[in-house]
Amino acid sequence: MELTVLALSFTFLLILGVPVAFAIGLSSVATIIAADLPVAMVFQKMVGGMQVFSFLAIPFFVFAGELMLYGGIAERIVRFANSLVGHVRGGLGMSNVIGCTIFGGVAGSPLADVSAMGSVMIPLMKKEGYDADYAVNVTTHSALVGAIMPTSHNMIIFTLAASGLASVSVLSLILAGLIPAIILTLCNLGAAYWVAVRRGYPTHGKFPGWSEVFSAFAAALPGLFVVVIILVGILSGVFTATESASIAVAWALFVTVIVYRTLSLKNFFKACAKACKTTGVVLLLIGISNAFGYFMAMYEVPQMTGALMQKVSTEPWVIFLMINLLLFILGTFLDMAATILICTPIFMPIAMHFGMDPVQFGIMLLINCALGLNTPPVGSVQFVGCAIGGITVGQVMRTIAPFYGALTVAVLLVTYVPLFTLWLPNLLK
Repeated sequence: MELTVLALSFTFLLILGVPVAFAIGLSSVATIIAADLPVAMVFQKMVGGMQVFSFLAIPFFVFAGELMLYGGIAERIVRFANSLVGHVRGGLGMSNVIGCTIFGGVAGSPLADVSAMGSVMIPLMKKEGYDADYAVNVTTHSALVGAIMPTSHNMIIFTLAASGLASVSVLSLILAGLIPAIILTLCNLGAAYWVAVRRGYPTHGKFPGWSEVFSAFAAALPGLFVVVIILVGILSGVFTATESASIAVAWALFVTVIVYRTLSLKNFFKACAKACKTTGVVLLLIGISNAFGYFMAMYEVPQMTGALMQKVSTEPWVIFLMINLLLFILGTFLDMAATILICTPIFMPIAMHFGMDPVQFGIMLLINCALGLNTPPVGSVQFVGCAIGGITVGQVMRTIAPFYGALTVAVLLVTYVPLFTLWLPNLLK
């Protein structure tokens, strides 16, 4: 009875358009009442869910991304990407892919990525004769790579969601995401080039020469160096993964204020306000989802879901495929943080039962959640890209198939080839 109340109330509130955080909280309260338990339990679970030391990394990583966004680092990354592949057929699209990937590694947020790079690249591509739908699709899909880059705060959220189920360190997750990030980038480059050739898009001038490439790279290097600092610092033991987030903020301030001198006081306050807002939303989701997850564990939702899946098939590859499909579908209705917090305790035990490593599952989950950010009805990354490109979501969806196909290939490779995610973590143990 209580599980029925939990599921139906949550679904009903989502259909009504209630924000996800409040839908989770209200459905948890309804379940408490149905189970005749004290309502204070919901708030105890919420507070307990937020009082985790490693969560200090979340506001710092978010703030570092906002400083990068408002500090003018995107323009230098665009120049470097254009110098590298701008001369290829559809080269501006491929420059967009590389630029978004690099900036995603710096900012760690698909939304910040599409906001920064899209504002620069989408108008430029339209001016050069590229269709708006192509410009938006290239930008929004390339921005998704930021979800599995070292500065991604979503990795921190996953480690919390996985606690109690398996031991997953932030460092192992960071290392596991590097090769899949390269795979995603290559798939996006392939899709961008294939569509550009089919549509006959122009090149963006001639190859400027390696001196120009190195010059552009040198200009962008101070901003890009944050990824190196985080990886080297954690691996060498100089600071922990949680402390690395504060280092990222300090470096972002140093680069944008001292080196580039592009961060104005007005933009600094904008970055502070945006980081506070984002952090508040994320922590509210974490707290409420902790209460929601408590009830799912108490009423054995993962076990029942696994038993239902096994009635369909007992083959691991079929189970993994079903998990991917369900994650993708849920990701189209829920925000990324909410999807991670709700789905991890349900699907991770099932995946582990059929032989999948928890670190590999984490990267697979993050990619699926990121893909949901580019899919209606809750596709925040897609909405921002469409707003910048001056095009409707419907127009973009009509030509999105090649890019969806590219990312589907990447997800399947991560799912069925464990080496791509586990080689680096195992190598550096």
